[in-house]
Amino acid sequence: MRRRLPHSLPPWLSHALRAQRAPVPWPGVVRGALAGGPLLLVAVLAGRPSSGVLLALGTLLAGVIDRPGPRLAAVSRLGGPALAGAVGMALGSFVGGALPTGVLVACVFAVLGLLGGAFSAVGPVASSAGTQFLVTVAIGAGMPLPEPGWQRALLFAGGAGWLILLRVVLPSPVRTKGLGYLYDGERAGVASVYEAVAGLLDAVGGAEAQARRVALTAALDQAQDALRRGRSEATRRLRRQYAAALPLAEAATALAWAGEPVPARAGEGPRRLAAAVRSGEAPGALPAPVRADAGLRALDEALLRAAEAFDGAGDQEPSARRRASAGQLLRRVAGPAGREYGVRVGLSFGASAAVAQALHPLHWYWLPATAVFLVKPDLGPLASRALCRAAGTVAGAVLFAGLAAVLPDPLGLVALVAVCGALIPIATRHFAAQTAVVTVLVLSLVMVGGEPQASWSRITETLLACAIVLVAGHLPLPGGHRGGGVRVRLAVAHDAAHAYVRHVLSESGGDTRGTGDARDVRDARDARAVKGTAGAKGVDRHGRWALRREAYRTLAQARAAVDLAAAELPVLARHSDGSRHKTVVLERLVDATTACAVQVDDTGRVPEQHAERIGVLLAELAA
Repeated sequence: MRRRLPHSLPPWLSHALRAQRAPVPWPGVVRGALAGGPLLLVAVLAGRPSSGVLLALGTLLAGVIDRPGPRLAAVSRLGGPALAGAVGMALGSFVGGALPTGVLVACVFAVLGLLGGAFSAVGPVASSAGTQFLVTVAIGAGMPLPEPGWQRALLFAGGAGWLILLRVVLPSPVRTKGLGYLYDGERAGVASVYEAVAGLLDAVGGAEAQARRVALTAALDQAQDALRRGRSEATRRLRRQYAAALPLAEAATALAWAGEPVPARAGEGPRRLAAAVRSGEAPGALPAPVRADAGLRALDEALLRAAEAFDGAGDQEPSARRRASAGQLLRRVAGPAGREYGVRVGLSFGASAAVAQALHPLHWYWLPATAVFLVKPDLGPLASRALCRAAGTVAGAVLFAGLAAVLPDPLGLVALVAVCGALIPIATRHFAAQTAVVTVLVLSLVMVGGEPQASWSRITETLLACAIVLVAGHLPLPGGHRGGGVRVRLAVAHDAAHAYVRHVLSESGGDTRGTGDARDVRDARDARAVKGTAGAKGVDRHGRWALRREAYRTLAQARAAVDLAAAELPVLARHSDGSRHKTVVLERLVDATTACAVQVDDTGRVPEQHAERIGVLLAELAA
């Protein structure tokens, strides 16, 4: 949830001022306090402060991307970027020691930025890995440390590994019967799906129905990601419970599309199932809705199947999403989004390295490392990122200057590192707050490592990095086109939606060769098929649910890309005009198709109302 701001502000400014609302992640706070500070203290007491700095840097970069969720999945989500950071530390140390500072190093940085930026387009974990790789390249090349490159890499990886170990072994404050603390993130993800289904049922017929449907999609996406790993009995049980939620989500979406209010007791069953997931207990008797129409009948049947799944029977667990092949990954790297992002990262990284070496030949790593974070689109629109980074750095540098004047060196600074580590999970609600906390932490590490207090030069270098990234982000690229990332996301969502439509119409026995023509949909409405019971001939419910999940998932990703583009400065935002309308039409098409699927299960035919609506939406997309 985000704080709402007056609509009179321009989108790029309102985005910069917007903060997330969320409960305090106490487990993350505890991990942050136990991560960098204790390691740094041990190293200082052992007379190796520079080694402690590298260990703490590993915990810092791992802690910045640590989020609540499944702890077993965190091993790869945090471990992959940590390994990339260790490689970057070793490579940067070699570059800094083997090459003379100046134009040659800047050129090497530009090439590395191009490669790291293009790889970051593969996905969220790749984005974190690419960023950590480039940041540690800058630190390894420019930060004066006595350790050789291989030791720096091992110490950095050791610090990240310590945080990952804390992430896995620290128990959850809430124990659950039969599941154990290792699966608290997966359990919470599945429970949130049932709660989102109940919330959508409560909102049917009201103004909040569409927002609740979007929240249900987000909950399904998060739970699906959480359950991708693990082969234990607890994981298989949670997968069965997640699979049982898919027909409930389908029925709730169909009821929301119809728009007729449902009885208040309709949401009670999913809520009891959510409580059963959280507690590990049996859900008990589930209140059945009145079977007044196709949507309510589908909801009742889905509740019965869910009760069987919670008893250990019912439908088998869904197969995990297929991982992208090496060819698909390469296509993403070399695709439009990868090329454009890689070029802009390369320009920013190389130019900032050149400027930094000209200004501070001995301590020049801050500026290129700052530019790498600034250029990341994951952190918001470009203008918002630059504004928040500048404000956060100024606030953090001023605060550190005051604290450094009164805190004892080095133990006071070690305590400051521990406090900042605990604050990072809270500060992630706003990029400026996160920047301020990280600035205080990094300046503390730099001072413990033997460098002089450098608050004011850090402010200057950050402002320079903001200027470089703003210029690189607005440069027109030869052969490129603006809004490419949005168009790619919309194309993927368009294909997924049409695949779902074709599958549902094929279940009714209709001709699906032309899903772009309303006439083809009308031809399908009177086609007869075997009535839709699970496992009946001609009906593949598991396949249909998988296609519906993919359609909604890709639509959510497209909507996020459109929202991000709309909050850019007008010179960039105008390149994505019309994209929001297309996402709305696609969402209506998938909603209507879901309602149609429920009717096909109930009657074996496509109703005229649904055929007409799907045809109109397809024609609007084709136009």
